[in-house]
Amino acid sequence: MYYIYHIPDKKIGVTCDLYNRVTLQQGYSEDEYEVLDSSDDIEYISAKELYLQREYGYRVDLIPYKDLKSKPEQIKFNKMNVNVTEQTTTFPVPVRKLKGRLMDNMGMKWTTSHGSFEITLSTIEWIMSNVHISQFSQDRCYIYNKAFAESVKTNKIHNDAESVKTNKIHNDSVFELIRDWARERGIYDKGDDRTQYVKLMEEAGELAQSLLKNDKPEIKDAIGDMVVVLTNLAHMRGFDIEDCIQSAYDVISNRTGKMVNGTFVKDTYPF
Repeated sequence: MYYIYHIPDKKIGVTCDLYNRVTLQQGYSEDEYEVLDSSDDIEYISAKELYLQREYGYRVDLIPYKDLKSKPEQIKFNKMNVNVTEQTTTFPVPVRKLKGRLMDNMGMKWTTSHGSFEITLSTIEWIMSNVHISQFSQDRCYIYNKAFAESVKTNKIHNDAESVKTNKIHNDSVFELIRDWARERGIYDKGDDRTQYVKLMEEAGELAQSLLKNDKPEIKDAIGDMVVVLTNLAHMRGFDIEDCIQSAYDVISNRTGKMVNGTFVKDTYPF
């Protein structure tokens, strides 16, 4: 079932899971949004969403919802070639990047001597809790197949809906939720970094206007919007925003200087 939801003065969107999409990911309780329509017909619901977005005066999506929902046989994975042995499944990425790669490959399946595995929200949770760094390379990590299979059999891995309710956002950082949102909307598949840069400049302009008006709610929204755009821009260029922030902090953490006319001016050295 597809639902058209309305967050007053914010947006109109479509989802198959109101609790996960609207409450958990976007932070709105049930009394803060309304369901405008529902249907099993994705063609109807896609057209109705665009119609209602125009009628309510919201920004109209460039890509219809139906074009964002890939059929199973059309799913394209992000070239994550796992190495499977009798004992382990090894992922070709370091642990710190594993969750993002797993999310990029949602629905991917592979077979081991202990059974078939699939990447879902709940199995990602288990993998991230039980992954080991390869002794041969820091850029590879692995899980034990038997332990994974036993967890599935004993229901230690819950179904996705129950896991979402129990564990809220699955310990995801807000940046991972932003990337999930962007994937769902087709931004990474059909967007480009230049468009994101233009969007960043637009949001910076809105921030400037908000600062001049001293409009605190709008300042908050504009800063948040810029972080969202920067997160997507970083991903499109092959970076994690977390790594970009860490890199910047590593540079400034030991920087010394002083405040001059409201601006921090770093010390300069003759060498």
